[in-house]
Amino acid sequence: MSRLIATGYYLLFPARVLTGIRFYRVVFADRNIAYHMWCVWKQFCNFTSVFMDRFLLQNIGNISYTMEGWDKLITSLHKKQGAIILMSHFGNWEVAAHLFRSCLKDFPFLLYMGKRAKDGIENIQKQDLAHKGIKIIATDGNRTSPFDILEAIRFLKSGGVVSLSGDTIWMQNQRTIHASFMGYRVRLPKTPHLLALLSGAPIFVFFPFSTGKQKYHFILSGPFHVKASSRSDRSKAIMASAHNYISILEQSVLKSPFEWYHFEPFLVDRAS
Repeated sequence: MSRLIATGYYLLFPARVLTGIRFYRVVFADRNIAYHMWCVWKQFCNFTSVFMDRFLLQNIGNISYTMEGWDKLITSLHKKQGAIILMSHFGNWEVAAHLFRSCLKDFPFLLYMGKRAKDGIENIQKQDLAHKGIKIIATDGNRTSPFDILEAIRFLKSGGVVSLSGDTIWMQNQRTIHASFMGYRVRLPKTPHLLALLSGAPIFVFFPFSTGKQKYHFILSGPFHVKASSRSDRSKAIMASAHNYISILEQSVLKSPFEWYHFEPFLVDRAS
């Protein structure tokens, strides 16, 4: 059934297929177009397993996982420094959010998510996360509020955890920063790195890798601090942090290229 659903999306959304083909042409530059088309189909098939694992976690709990780098996060939180968990559209981060909540139940947890209208499955997922004690701030892609940023800083300075995406631009007027990814110029959100600078909280870069049927290995890289000795050095510090993140993202994508579910255009143009 999941393969049929993936095939339907593959046939009905040619624009997303073309976006995927362009991406896999960069990852597998030595292969032909037929292979790149197969890569996109495999990516779509893998994505259907994300929804199945959501169901298993919420209704059965039949998910096993291992974690790497967890001790550093706990150490940072016990120091009342707070922590920023920088996620990507990689693997099954929704499952990770549920498991994070169970392991970080003693700390306030704030999760930024995109708001997609009329998406019933995602609405159910958000409601379930909220019931587990995760505070959610969702953006509709048209506007943002400075109070959302202030809320995040308050969470961090109180020793809490703020999690948000590092690879997606949600709003038209969102502050962005350019970086190089596999030889191409890309746009990244500036907010995560700005939050780290203003709050003093370290950044942990998170990736959930699938290691088998309903099995995951969660990797937390960091901590990384964003510091500037003067106001004039802030832009340089934020840029360095963004490049640090994109370097880790590139390594992870090359390691597991069919688990990055970024279906929107990401590669802007060739980097100079």
